[in-house]
Amino acid sequence: MLKKIIAGLTLLSLAACGNGAASGGADPEKKTIRLAYQAFPSGDLVVKNQGLLEKALPDYEITWTKFDSGASINTAFVGKSIDIAAIGSSPVARGLSAPLNIPYKVAFVLDVAGDNEALVARNGSGVTDVASLKGKKVGTPFASTAHYSLLAALDKAGVAEKEVNIVDLEPQDIQAAWTRGDIDAAYTWLPSLAEIKKTGKVLISSRELATAGKPTLDLGVVTTAFAEAHPEAVDAWRKVEAQALDLIATDPAAAAKSIGAELNLSPAEAQDQLSQGVFLKPADLASDEWLGTPEKVGKLADNLVSAAEFLKGQQKIDAVPALADVQKAIYVEGLPGVLG
Repeated sequence: MLKKIIAGLTLLSLAACGNGAASGGADPEKKTIRLAYQAFPSGDLVVKNQGLLEKALPDYEITWTKFDSGASINTAFVGKSIDIAAIGSSPVARGLSAPLNIPYKVAFVLDVAGDNEALVARNGSGVTDVASLKGKKVGTPFASTAHYSLLAALDKAGVAEKEVNIVDLEPQDIQAAWTRGDIDAAYTWLPSLAEIKKTGKVLISSRELATAGKPTLDLGVVTTAFAEAHPEAVDAWRKVEAQALDLIATDPAAAAKSIGAELNLSPAEAQDQLSQGVFLKPADLASDEWLGTPEKVGKLADNLVSAAEFLKGQQKIDAVPALADVQKAIYVEGLPGVLG
């Protein structure tokens, strides 16, 4: 896995140069923030679309770079080409585990996966349930929350991973392969999920897997070096992300308008997709269930260790990090005050 990560750094560096992001390690003293975002409905897209962080930190040079999955974001963190990212809990569990051991901290919960991530069988594939995926070809982005959930779904159905042909496809590539009939099923997230559901059947969603003890989340992560050098910028970022969560709760139409603009969806389509996720209230993030406080780190740390244990059992990581180490990787400085 580590060789694959390192091999991708040169290409990633060239790509970053092409879209305005820094290509090497950033000087922690410089007032720049390099953010990685993903194209799924969340408050993070509200922050980007409305320029909330730029308004909050006018003295900072801020760049946003789009990534297709958590695996590529972890590669960028290893290459020191980003400071803050929106990334799924499964790739974060990988990042905090050997061999990656990425020095970053979880500072925000963007959303809890619900019906916005799901396993779908293509019409005509002959797949009627998870158990009938044996011998079939299933697409999912490797090292993502969807990949984690696919493995959890197979495990729950008593299907061994080796009995299924799982192929590594990014969300947009899943749509193309689906249209060609190259895959029988896929585990992906919105907005690509909405497209394949038009000609497929949902077998299980991340909401169902969460109730079965395998929850997944989208998290806001910041490098340890950046958090130590710019704590005021991290506070400002958390505040605008909290502002976006408030907007989703109080005026989902306004939030959907911004998200639709980022995803090239109509406001109605964006609002429908937004309704399929689970969004916390900002104050909830400082509760014992999630991030917690400086006095007591929340259960999110236990969730990440549990995810790492599952990934170790699936031979996807080398070792499970200690709970104490993961607790240190939960950024609780200033909570709950900074969230309002």
